Amino acid sequence: MATVSPVPAERRLPLPRWLINLLGDLGDLTVFGGRVFAWVMHRPGRGTLLPVFYAVGVRSIPVVAVTGLFIGMVLAVQSYDQFAAMGLQTRLGGVINISVIRELGPVLAATMLAGRVGSSIAAELATMRITEQIDALSCLGTNPIHYLAVPRFLACAMLIPLLTIVANFMGVMGGSVICVWVYHIDAHYYWTNSEGYIRLWDITTGLIKPTFFGATIGIISCFRGFNSRAGAEGVGRAATEAFVTAFVAILVLDFLLAMFLNQLYDVIWPSAGPKMF
Repeated sequence: MATVSPVPAERRLPLPRWLINLLGDLGDLTVFGGRVFAWVMHRPGRGTLLPVFYAVGVRSIPVVAVTGLFIGMVLAVQSYDQFAAMGLQTRLGGVINISVIRELGPVLAATMLAGRVGSSIAAELATMRITEQIDALSCLGTNPIHYLAVPRFLACAMLIPLLTIVANFMGVMGGSVICVWVYHIDAHYYWTNSEGYIRLWDITTGLIKPTFFGATIGIISCFRGFNSRAGAEGVGRAATEAFVTAFVAILVLDFLLAMFLNQLYDVIWPSAGPKMF
């Protein structure tokens, strides 16, 4: 029987330890996400959806509203001088509104929710892991992913787009308050010149992105919680890693989705002109 000789050390492809760990984490995350998607089509356990929906959705409204409000206000403050120098201050509303709805609202709202919701989910599940509550569910014949991960994934994927609508609305209102009440731009011309800047495609784009952001936050947070290390340090690290990983994933997804959606717009409406006007 022939034996396979080992590969000589000088011919092996050297890979840094951090890259090996990263590839391993990506593989584990992919497998975990596949298991979550496989259980999504099954009916969630009784009494598991409403508490999670309340914690993710209702209790996040004040944070998201304040975030959206100040996004619009900061945009107005930073943009006014440049537009006033060109005599275009009455058109400032269109730029603020499209910036909030297409880009800043979805991204910053998702980032805020990654910190509030994602860290909370990861810490909660990590505590259940180190106290062996997840193992107890398995012993009782209940699938932990179906009982714990699926409701949180659904809450993030379904409610974060709705929370983004709140952030967008508050951002539009915040920009108008600064422009009209602080810089004394005529409200009639402000809103009249803002008409036509926001299309249905812009609103659709602003809702497609948060759906992917929410699903990503849910999967990453649950994955970090399920794979937490022992002890209080492990819980804290799981919450921190959930936020950092979700934040990076949001930025990467935002870039990829922007490229894809822009190409899709050019394919569907090749002669529609720039998307902003």
